[in-house]
Amino acid sequence: MQPTFYVRDIPVCGDLILSPMDGFSDLPYRLICREYGSAMSYTEFTACEAILRGAAPALRQLDYHPSEKPQLSFQIFDSDEDRIVACAQKIEALGPGIIDLNMGCSVSGVSGRGAGAGLLRDPQKIGRIFNRMSKAVRVPVTGKIRLGWDAKSRNYLEVARILEDNGAALIAVHGRTKEQAYRGMADWDAIAEVKQAVKIPVIGNGDVKTVADIARIKAHTGCDGVMIGRAAIGNPWIFQRKDRHQVTVEDVIALLKRHLQAMLDYYDERGLILFRKHAVKYMHGLPHVAALRARLVTCNSVSEFHDLVDDFQRRYRQGALPDDAYADHEPPPADDEWSCERATLACA
Repeated sequence: MQPTFYVRDIPVCGDLILSPMDGFSDLPYRLICREYGSAMSYTEFTACEAILRGAAPALRQLDYHPSEKPQLSFQIFDSDEDRIVACAQKIEALGPGIIDLNMGCSVSGVSGRGAGAGLLRDPQKIGRIFNRMSKAVRVPVTGKIRLGWDAKSRNYLEVARILEDNGAALIAVHGRTKEQAYRGMADWDAIAEVKQAVKIPVIGNGDVKTVADIARIKAHTGCDGVMIGRAAIGNPWIFQRKDRHQVTVEDVIALLKRHLQAMLDYYDERGLILFRKHAVKYMHGLPHVAALRARLVTCNSVSEFHDLVDDFQRRYRQGALPDDAYADHEPPPADDEWSCERATLACA
């Protein structure tokens, strides 16, 4: 298969990529998404300070499978130049193909302390960080950004050029400002401007919820790849360019069970608790599922979980689900990384 683009010397064969998401893009789910077509693996974003002091939860977020290499990116965040560079040097020894700096997280616990999107307020600092980081490690370094801090400081073109000039090998752009968080429409025109302004690959991110959106953002922006976040939770079929209505109930249940087992194998008894948030996304949109979802999110027993899902599957096959049980009005999933604040607290 011909590479779609290169991250410096690393070939990327495909144009769809699972976004780094705290609590979701862990090793079990990344492997499923890679199997279904995600062309790269980004770890959950991890605090440099926690990595440098050897915090076990932070280091575990950097677990990976050899099959993910070389298109494997460790994503880190911090506000301190020295810590970022030292962290990059430390984690390079763990074997990533790429190191990515998060400059897009908008939650106050991260950006308010000058990390994540907080770095966008100081483009010259970003330049110093990437200049030092790109010289300190052998692997490519990349960055994920937003359009700026707020509507009055949309400095994405300045930041993009600074990144390229200081050694960045790829830029992922979320088409909103920090102030917007996930509100409003993503500005695909801005992503197109970044693509025109730099020679390194640009990944577009924002408001990609369906297969049609993938084609639209690529045509609109000319981006080299598309990063998909929350729309991929419970829906790895999007990396096969299938919308959920094209996936059978039987296929959803089969993958739900396989994902649960992968979580149990990786996390032991914690796997079920951590999987419940995935389970409700897998069940989203299925017929007559509202009551089941309510029970799955409080389920504390693997056997009970399987009994609930098996009973639903049996009644579905028999056509015995009650007509009045369908009340699935959950809003459609959005995009990009989220729950950033929990990562900060977990790694503190």
